[in-house]
Amino acid sequence: MTEKLFDIVVLTDDRYVTPQNPDWYVQNILQEDGLVLDSLKAKGYRVTRKSWSDPDFDWSSTKAVIFRTTWDYFDRYEEWKGWLEKVSQMTKMINPYELIQWNMDKHYLADLQKKGINIPETHYVEIGVVTNLAALFAQKEWTECILKPCISGAARHTYRIDLSNIHEHEPIFQKLIQDEAMMLQPFQKNVIAKGEISLMVMGGQFTHAVLKIAKPGDFRVQDDFGGTVHEYTPTSEEIAFAEKAVAACSPHPHYARVDIIRDNDDQLAVIEMEMIEPELWFRLKPEAAEVLAESIDLV
Repeated sequence: MTEKLFDIVVLTDDRYVTPQNPDWYVQNILQEDGLVLDSLKAKGYRVTRKSWSDPDFDWSSTKAVIFRTTWDYFDRYEEWKGWLEKVSQMTKMINPYELIQWNMDKHYLADLQKKGINIPETHYVEIGVVTNLAALFAQKEWTECILKPCISGAARHTYRIDLSNIHEHEPIFQKLIQDEAMMLQPFQKNVIAKGEISLMVMGGQFTHAVLKIAKPGDFRVQDDFGGTVHEYTPTSEEIAFAEKAVAACSPHPHYARVDIIRDNDDQLAVIEMEMIEPELWFRLKPEAAEVLAESIDLV
């Protein structure tokens, strides 16, 4: 067998390979990727950092790739899917390829629910199904819901719909369900009242957490929409819940971000699990990158 040049390639996207005059946002990315690189080097691995879409890199020259800041993939989705399929035949993926495939589609929430992990009530509308928002609201006895695509990121086509604006959203809903599977969930009031907790889990073990709060007047906690992030110390119940959710995944992820809330019944619920390229806030807990590195065994 030919000797590999690298043990692990840390994946980013074109924008973050050699950025000129990086702003605070890009500096955070460079710091976080640097912590992962340093932790892997400390374990003796030969590592480098590349854009996933680098046309000149031979992916068979590394034993593994680890996904970190590949944050343009959704804008290049078809290219990304083809790249994943091709490169998964050439090297080990961290997280594993089959887990990434599963995590890209929010039907995974239904799979988690079947394994005993609480999620908010969720209704899926598959491509081509004939229905309308008014009928769904009547059937579910909802007064307010969130609509979003099953394959999405950064709150793309995410709408807060209630009885006062339901007719305004009907045209976009009809257009969307012709092209892609959608999901609806009753609006979770605690997203605004209490915020969303993100728990980082490395190698199955909780390491640290943040609390994400939407800006006044909005419900989206992403910083793109003015949301803010705060350091957070979770309860033992919250930690156990996040670790249980990760343990329900097969194969088990090396890294995961578990986003949880208190649902409308005041029960802990997973609203999202990110196991592809989540922001993991290593800058708040650098030793978490070491826990991640320890979970990786290339033998």
